[in-house]
Amino acid sequence: MEYLDLIIIGGGPTGLNCAISAAEAGLNYVVLEKGPLVNSIYNFPVNMTFFSTSRLLEIGNTPFISHGDKPTRREALEYYRRIWQSWKLRVHLYEPVLEMQPANAGDYYIIQSNKAIYYTRAVIIATGFYDTPRMLHVPGEHLPKVKHYYDDAHIYAGQRVLVVGAANSACDVALETHYKGAEVTMAIRESEIYPKVKYWIRPNIENRIKEGSIRAFFNTTVKAIDTDTVTLQTPEYERVIPNDFVLAMTGYQPNYAFLETLGIAIPDVPPRIPMHNSDTLETSLPRVYLAGVLCAGLETNRLFIENTRDHGTRILRDLLPKLKAVAYNEYEV
Repeated sequence: MEYLDLIIIGGGPTGLNCAISAAEAGLNYVVLEKGPLVNSIYNFPVNMTFFSTSRLLEIGNTPFISHGDKPTRREALEYYRRIWQSWKLRVHLYEPVLEMQPANAGDYYIIQSNKAIYYTRAVIIATGFYDTPRMLHVPGEHLPKVKHYYDDAHIYAGQRVLVVGAANSACDVALETHYKGAEVTMAIRESEIYPKVKYWIRPNIENRIKEGSIRAFFNTTVKAIDTDTVTLQTPEYERVIPNDFVLAMTGYQPNYAFLETLGIAIPDVPPRIPMHNSDTLETSLPRVYLAGVLCAGLETNRLFIENTRDHGTRILRDLLPKLKAVAYNEYEV
């Protein structure tokens, strides 16, 4: 059992940034991460390049040097490992949080992980959204050939691939697998490619569709997935096409079930932004804060690493005076 000033849930860039702010303030803190360090970035496509520049991804006043204007996944992993090591941040990896309960009339919180029980006076939730894909909710989605995360194009060479979606990730995946020799079909719910697709991607995907090298069905949804086929609901009729893999690039959302377990209030209507003070980032629970892209709810294209780098500073500015009211000797175990 350990007594802390602060527990940070989530060891991504935002969680690490909050840990730096806590270390600078001299707080006794721990970061609890359910997977590897910067788990979301680790699960990005192997050859992914960030849309942001390396300068906009920097935290802790530590320069991020990359070989190109926009850093790669591999460079980002190396950078955040260096942040962790150089700042000597207290990060517990592969330690998911299972439960959080307020105690002593809300003076502190009892947090249980898969490895330990902690008593803490404050909590920052920085879990992001990349761990929870938006499901298709169709028969056959459980089959091994269906993936909500894209890994590497090589394994799809010579395969019949259905890409679901038409935003940046879907267009990128369709192009990359096509260039590696996959037979690519796209199922697109709308009548066109998503208008905000990056300017260097959009003409390419539209030209590939126009020339027929990538087949696209617009105003179309997936109705069912079978071992060797996929059933699409097109505007005219149901169409069954041969298929080896389904890459459902339908986006991601916060883990609302986990947030509700922690006691965070969440509206039922979109954009389902968890309830919090937009200035201090404190939730309705005393000294429990949100940080990072989680603050945008379903509006996952509104907040990124680069425009949430001040969250740690903002939270600590509000938290430090409040911690003085709850001293260690007030814990009742």
